[in-house]
Amino acid sequence: MKSYPGIIDRILEAVRASKTFCVVGHVRPDGDCVGSQLGLALALQNEGKRVFCWNEDSVPQKYKFLNDKALFQKPKRGLKFDCVIATDCASFERLGTAGQCVLRRKILINIDHHESNTRYGDLNWVSAREASCGELIFRLLKVARWPITRPIADCLFTAVSTDTGSFQYATTRPGTLHVGAELVTRGANLARICDEVYQSYPLSRARLLKHIYSRFRLTHNNRIAWFWLKKIDFTRTGAESDDTEGLIDHIREIEPVVVACVFEEIEPELTRISLRSKSDRINVSDIAEQFGGGGHPAAAGARIPGKPLSVQRQVIAAVKRALNSAK
Repeated sequence: MKSYPGIIDRILEAVRASKTFCVVGHVRPDGDCVGSQLGLALALQNEGKRVFCWNEDSVPQKYKFLNDKALFQKPKRGLKFDCVIATDCASFERLGTAGQCVLRRKILINIDHHESNTRYGDLNWVSAREASCGELIFRLLKVARWPITRPIADCLFTAVSTDTGSFQYATTRPGTLHVGAELVTRGANLARICDEVYQSYPLSRARLLKHIYSRFRLTHNNRIAWFWLKKIDFTRTGAESDDTEGLIDHIREIEPVVVACVFEEIEPELTRISLRSKSDRINVSDIAEQFGGGGHPAAAGARIPGKPLSVQRQVIAAVKRALNSAK
């Protein structure tokens, strides 16, 4: 096991001294966020702690099977916690309303694997070497010698699997595979996880995917692929915002494409962008940071104010500059 001198011991010291907890994650939670939050929350409950699990947005449908104890609740103001733990969240702002509801606390612990993390906690364990936050939670539980039950194993395997593209992304390391194997050994239900997460998409998502395949665009010698998701697209297909997770991979997988980008309309003059890179020479986190965002070298995003066409031009121009510089 990798060594993280001091920080895990300090986190566990704070945890053992606390009785009431709130485990929070980023807005629009993905599999790593949901799995890390729930896995940690269940482990804390098993240690006799009183635990709340909050997120601004609801759990996406395909991850609800992990939440069978209904641990997730809508954030509410007025409660005070001994300890707040943020998982898989690169900045305090990304916690959204959950962050504003946990201001009354004794200590804030930040556990994350994003290179762009702003170190906003009182204790910060940020390790960009890990492909997922789920791996960090797994290592925390191992050092603490807390039982990794089957429900916890399900949560953490889902976290690791989804943030590595089913162990396909370049971020996957031997240690990642060892963690996955140990979680299966400890009872993670691989068949159910694969069925719920990867093989049970709603028909509305298929309609949205059809729209994408008919509307995506290529530029810069087919090295950049991009598409728009407008509010009307969701209305026409019956899709929800949750259905967009992973759609970018369908254009990222086109052979000549190096960088893929999704522009999603949030408001008439607010656009969410998602960026993916297939080259270790193109760090899309650096591109996202130009627009106030961040993430990983191969996956990043931002929210950009401005007229949609202007946002599109700025982002595509930044991607072109990065590609040209990489030559």
